[in-house]
Amino acid sequence: MARMGVVVPAHNEEQHLPECLRSLCRAADHARGLGHEVTLVVVLDSCRDRSAAIAAEHGVTVVSMAAANVGMARHAGVLALPAGIDWLAFTDADTCVPDTWLSHQHGFGTEAVCGGVHLNQWQRLSPDLRARYLTHRRQNLKRQHIHGANLGISMAAYQRLGGFRPLRCHEDVDLIERHLAAHGSMTWAPELRVMTSARCHARAPEGLGALLYALEYAQPEPSPSARDAG
Repeated sequence: MARMGVVVPAHNEEQHLPECLRSLCRAADHARGLGHEVTLVVVLDSCRDRSAAIAAEHGVTVVSMAAANVGMARHAGVLALPAGIDWLAFTDADTCVPDTWLSHQHGFGTEAVCGGVHLNQWQRLSPDLRARYLTHRRQNLKRQHIHGANLGISMAAYQRLGGFRPLRCHEDVDLIERHLAAHGSMTWAPELRVMTSARCHARAPEGLGALLYALEYAQPEPSPSARDAG
């Protein structure tokens, strides 16, 4: 059985963090029922809201920092895990995972796993934005999408790669691209989906929120690596 560590970076996420942590606690309980050990870490990066109190209420390990850098936040969460962790799972604070998320990630048996995303509150998006987003997805069907909200990697592979780099965006794409360049084993699992926020105000400069904003206001799309991440 595995010893799993789950890392969630958060920046002023009091609106979404409670539901995120409830879903992660359910996923952790499911994995523990199968004999796995699970540690949950929330990394509070430059938070000024109630995120710290919410994390404390759920009994998870909390790391506080003021880097405003998601790559540094994810790596800090890994460093806060206890010794002996052999599987790392990453998601975002505006995301909810299914109960079987951890067990399915680890069950693929490869060194890394990239899953898919569904957008929450889809119907609240304008019809034009929904149409543009679906068009974007159809145009990129042949691409393998990398989402920091749904990513798993073995601790051994993570350490060989040197972990996340201190990037303000695309830290997830960078990690997986380096893993693939090193010929690491990989599972692309679009069917293993999480539910993530459809907000258009971006936390990462060129992440999913930035893509939705660009589509909503007909701005030039983010860079190719951001499109892959979105």
